Amino acid sequence: MVHAIRFRAAFVVLLVGLVLVGTGPAPAWAAMGDRAAARQELARFLAAHPGGTVLNDNEVSYHGGALVVTLRAPVGTYGFADCPWGWFCFYEWPNYGYPRGKLSSCGWQNLATWQWQFRVESAHYNLGSGYVAFRYGYDTELFRVSASNRVRSDAAPWRNWANYVYRYCP
Repeated sequence: MVHAIRFRAAFVVLLVGLVLVGTGPAPAWAAMGDRAAARQELARFLAAHPGGTVLNDNEVSYHGGALVVTLRAPVGTYGFADCPWGWFCFYEWPNYGYPRGKLSSCGWQNLATWQWQFRVESAHYNLGSGYVAFRYGYDTELFRVSASNRVRSDAAPWRNWANYVYRYCP
């Protein structure tokens, strides 16, 4: 009988210990899994779009920061135009679906420089003046966003047509 009581006590202590150890680091394990998934996504992106400099697990810059690509939307921002002030942004999916590219330079830019040609499906202009025209070649303006018309949640009927942008800076 004494052995049965000691066995039960040891069993309870072992069970409580397993419960505490098993549930204690679960958030840390989830964070490690999320971080590993983010790194895999980053590696896949760089394999498909070489030449970038990794800024963090979610951002890659090209040409010394002329273009910055953000792979995943911050929590709670999906479906909202969220381009930082001082940039114009273009998104790979309608309704500002990530990945997002952001530029700020004036003049002509060939989106093929960053393998972003034929990928623009929505756009946001977050500058105080001017506009950016999304173009097919030099001859055809598809649509524009500007200081007075900042967002285009869906580039239809010209989704995935733009291969150049022209930013007018007054």
